[in-house]
Amino acid sequence: MVNANAPSHHRASDRADLLIGIDQGTSGNTALLIDRNLQVLARASVEFPQYAPQPGFAEHNADEIWSSVRRALATVVEGIDPARLAAIGITNQRETTFVWDRDSGALVAPAIVWHDRRGSDWCQALKSLSADTRARTGLPIDPYFSASKIAWLRQKYPGRALAFGTADSHLLRRLSGQSLTDPSNASRTLLFDLASGDWSPLLAARFGVSDVALPRIVPSSGICAQVHGVPELPDGLPIAGIAGDQQAALFGQGCFDAGQAKITFGTGSFVLLNTGTEARRSQHGLLTTVAWKIGNETHFALEGGAFVAGALVAWLRDGLGLIQQAAEVETLAASVADSGGVTLVPAHAGLGAPHWRPDARGMIHGLTRGTTRAHLARAALEGIAHSQCDILDAMAADLGAPLTELRVDGGAAANDLLMQLQADLSGLTLLRPRMLETTALGAAMLAGLGVGLWSDLAELRHAYPLDRVFTPQQSASTVAAARAHWRDLIGRA
Repeated sequence: MVNANAPSHHRASDRADLLIGIDQGTSGNTALLIDRNLQVLARASVEFPQYAPQPGFAEHNADEIWSSVRRALATVVEGIDPARLAAIGITNQRETTFVWDRDSGALVAPAIVWHDRRGSDWCQALKSLSADTRARTGLPIDPYFSASKIAWLRQKYPGRALAFGTADSHLLRRLSGQSLTDPSNASRTLLFDLASGDWSPLLAARFGVSDVALPRIVPSSGICAQVHGVPELPDGLPIAGIAGDQQAALFGQGCFDAGQAKITFGTGSFVLLNTGTEARRSQHGLLTTVAWKIGNETHFALEGGAFVAGALVAWLRDGLGLIQQAAEVETLAASVADSGGVTLVPAHAGLGAPHWRPDARGMIHGLTRGTTRAHLARAALEGIAHSQCDILDAMAADLGAPLTELRVDGGAAANDLLMQLQADLSGLTLLRPRMLETTALGAAMLAGLGVGLWSDLAELRHAYPLDRVFTPQQSASTVAAARAHWRDLIGRA
């Protein structure tokens, strides 16, 4: 482990106008180099594998994650004067769990990925405490979140002195030697009390992890550590931005005010609504989560996420062999006018918000001899869109009024057919910016704000250049029939 107290060698000059944003994702890592005008000067993405040792399990090799981060960094900083680097920001897959030995610093097991379901039995045993836990954390007791993953590892390695961190903590340890996280990530663990803004000893005891060391919580924006001992970066470079991927996307989309919302289409898909400084409690299966903390002010969000979105397209490619490249799904799905009566429910990893059914399984309904792979491809895109509509319906019920507009981002947001289907089924106008990688952008923006590259949020407010606006095209009666059929099938998944 590097010495976190080593002398700083990096001296930011008056020319320090560049920011690095790292997006540590589920299937790969992306690094962006941007300037103070939010122009992307360099970008690199490096994939890494995910492992499934048995059904319901999903793991990462932490060393492979770090190696791919370094490769991405090496690409974006090539030829850049280090004196121009102002800060680095980190965003990450959130609930994925890393546990290491407190004495040696060595990881004791592969990282357990957010959609891993091995904690299901543990969560089921605590269902009687679900209401109290939700009141404290804003989250249901579900194996999606980190606590049951930590508990599983605690039981597997009895007697060892263990420490836990999410993916941001893993990168911060490698970058600076410090074990840190921010409130947006901490609020995804089931161990963070929204009222106190800190770890809860009661919740740690509830999950049997009181003796597991937790990372120190720091604001989402502000210098929290300095880079040391990383060949690709100068020693002393400030690390000044941390946020979970969905919160970073909300920030990167410029949704700074209460009432603004975005939807990110990635491996999973997520809707976040900024609720300002109020931790608004959902009555319809959504999550209350920290959006970010800047200075002493914490912003909160309502969130709903579907576990499977881009992962469904990957399954069509890798599991069924219907396509060779993910990008082919749009052309294939667009080759038919509709799904031919086929409905695909993407509950391959259970159902997330607002259903919270880890026992649910994926379903393909309505197959006939006339069904083709094109119908399956279109049904898959419709299934992704329907899953988001379930979340949007719950959000409207919580707000007492429907949303009218959503900003969209993430890799699958480039799929025009999916975006039109989403607009049609939700009845909402979708705004798609030219810059779809708003997670890494948001991390870099938080870092720039943290080192004073911008004086306040007012300097960051601007009209993002739009690529396209999608407006609803289908009739209300057609949409109502499709949604009713979907709700019937969801109940049987």
